[in-house]
Amino acid sequence: MFDRFLRACRREKTDVTPVWFMRQAGRYMAEYRALREKHTLLEICKTPELALEVTLQPLRLGVDAAILFADILLPLEPMGAPFSFEKGEGPVIHAPVRDRADIDRMRVFEPEEGLGYVLDAIRLIRRELDGKTPLIGFAGAPFTMASYLVEGGKSSDYFRTKQLMWGDPASFSLLMSKISEVVRRYLHAQVEAGAQAVQLFDSWIGALSPEDYRTHVAPHVKNILQSIETTGVPVIHFGTNTSTLLEAQRDCGGTVIGVDWRLPLGEAWKRIGYDHAIQGNLDPLLLCAPPDVAAARARAVLAEAAGRPGHIFNLGHGIVPQTPVDHVKALVDVIHAYRHEGAA
Repeated sequence: MFDRFLRACRREKTDVTPVWFMRQAGRYMAEYRALREKHTLLEICKTPELALEVTLQPLRLGVDAAILFADILLPLEPMGAPFSFEKGEGPVIHAPVRDRADIDRMRVFEPEEGLGYVLDAIRLIRRELDGKTPLIGFAGAPFTMASYLVEGGKSSDYFRTKQLMWGDPASFSLLMSKISEVVRRYLHAQVEAGAQAVQLFDSWIGALSPEDYRTHVAPHVKNILQSIETTGVPVIHFGTNTSTLLEAQRDCGGTVIGVDWRLPLGEAWKRIGYDHAIQGNLDPLLLCAPPDVAAARARAVLAEAAGRPGHIFNLGHGIVPQTPVDHVKALVDVIHAYRHEGAA
């Protein structure tokens, strides 16, 4: 069914549980690795025809949605923070944001000006997929983006980010406001270009306490999500390590709440409320386990959903590079073969 994923986002009954995977296009696929031998990650992101090619690659596995191939950090360059991907280190921000002067120089820009290549890719992909597979757009959430900006790359403890947040809350709020406005405009532009759903990735939000989340993050996230919800497209609000933050996340917005594997899906859904759809939540490393083990655990996730309309099967975070492709295809088949008692 073409609209299986979109129907689940709206909590409508579907014939089977829809499934897609975060990082479903990437290094675990031979065709992607072959392309990376010729092009850098940023070259692929900035070339609409290549972004189209990579976005389409995992669809042969039978997933129910495509997700735009891009990177959450792309808005940082037009904001005034160029970055690169260094081998073995991940993203490196060349001019980290550390004080008020750094924050003041950060630009809020129009998406067509700074990220037009992403919007062109969406238009290309929609023309290719129209009537066949829905397209998901996405962006990074303000805290996750800010942490890369302030730390200068990935971090294990977010020391600098938290010290800025606690030591100079006014400057931290300004930084979050600038990022949230960029993200808000960016997601609106993605929808206008043809994205049929969008996901806000708050990958590192689990580093915060509930108090810090509500005080320093929630107002900015709410500003984005409630604005995007006015477009009428499904909005997925995703974070990792969010067991203590689920209710606060829900209150910020999102028609679908994405959850990771650290909390049983049934418990998470009960806490979020059944007036929201839910996405999740298999441990990504189970795709590297024997297929029968992964299948059993996937069926346990599906049993937690109890046949209730509004469940989108996904991993609790992205597919890891070591994942065998045939394991991914096998899991898709398991999900589509599963039938809840009383399901449509």
